[in-house]
Amino acid sequence: MSGSPIYETFARVPLAFERGEGAFLFTTDGERYLDFAAGIAVNALGHSHPHLVAALTEQAGKLWHVSNLYEIPAQTRLAERLVEASFADKVFFTNSGAEALECAIKTARRYHYVSGHPERFRTITFEGAFHGRTLATIAAGGQEKYLEGYGPKVEGFDQVPFGDLEAVEKAITPETAAILIEPVQGEGGIRAVPAATLKKLRELADKHGLLLIFDEVQCGVGRTGKLFAHEWAGIAPDLMAIAKGIGGGFPMGACLATDEAARGMTAGVHGTTFGGNPLAMAVGNAVLDVVLAEGFLEDVQRKALLLKQGLAAVADEFPTVIADIRGSGLMLGLKCVVPNKDLNNALRDQHMLAVTAGDNVIRLLPPLTVTDGEIHDALARLRAAAGSLAGTAAVAAQ
Repeated sequence: MSGSPIYETFARVPLAFERGEGAFLFTTDGERYLDFAAGIAVNALGHSHPHLVAALTEQAGKLWHVSNLYEIPAQTRLAERLVEASFADKVFFTNSGAEALECAIKTARRYHYVSGHPERFRTITFEGAFHGRTLATIAAGGQEKYLEGYGPKVEGFDQVPFGDLEAVEKAITPETAAILIEPVQGEGGIRAVPAATLKKLRELADKHGLLLIFDEVQCGVGRTGKLFAHEWAGIAPDLMAIAKGIGGGFPMGACLATDEAARGMTAGVHGTTFGGNPLAMAVGNAVLDVVLAEGFLEDVQRKALLLKQGLAAVADEFPTVIADIRGSGLMLGLKCVVPNKDLNNALRDQHMLAVTAGDNVIRLLPPLTVTDGEIHDALARLRAAAGSLAGTAAVAAQ
């Protein structure tokens, strides 16, 4: 054996963290980093949130796993709470966002199958999308860099340009089952879909008898200042995949559906060994305790405005580094002039963590519990990072 015993599929940063507290991470050698990556929007309530820690440790002392052969009361409770807070009537719990998307895609296909239209299995998706790493979800995302080397692309996905409604309508055929879209693209570069576009997609789905699927794996569970990002548009999907934030750091996801959309999902047609296990359910319920508490989401909106205004000021100060600010809530993007990796490295030099994305963007995904002081701290670190690149960028532009 040569090198690491781990698959070499990650270009890892040479940092190892041993503990976290709120918006901060601490390395094995004691250095402190301000975490505006949040595990790629996963640690929605920061690190070591006391309510989540208590819920997980209490459950760990009782029961870890029984499988879905038996009733899991905490699963029923979390499903009821998600249903009460959303458009949905039914919930299927998974271990990840990709599995939640797989469930949504399968649910849409089964819906048409039991409706007497087995030929309707195709899903319209959008360029720049990211829906996961399974064979089906990389086909749904359609990005060549993720498809390369995995053989024939899984059949059944038709990509159209981002937000192009005319292309969507042209792509609808007698085989189309669903439209799948992220209300805010994450990996694609923090690209928010306009509310008018989401409304039109709802109209097109209704007109043609299609199911509308939202991927809120990254933008859901309070990230935009509403429990779910599509709420800003005033419409609802038939199916929705969530993950990341709902577990607050514990691996879990869910597919939410209306009764009508889920009517083909009967006993035996889909399943999971670990999905909905007691540990995940304890944490998921604890996350909702916090996120659904009175005033929490309104405070996310207030802090998001504070951060966005501060970012705009930094962008104005360093136009050779940052071109624009985009995004919604605490899911914000810096459209870079310099290579986004350069700014990401400069931020890391300031002991601040962020995440790169497509379209030469840096993602800022702080915990929803971030304080005003930590926002001002982040802005100071960003200003220092941008300042370190500004001279180089100005010279390169000449």
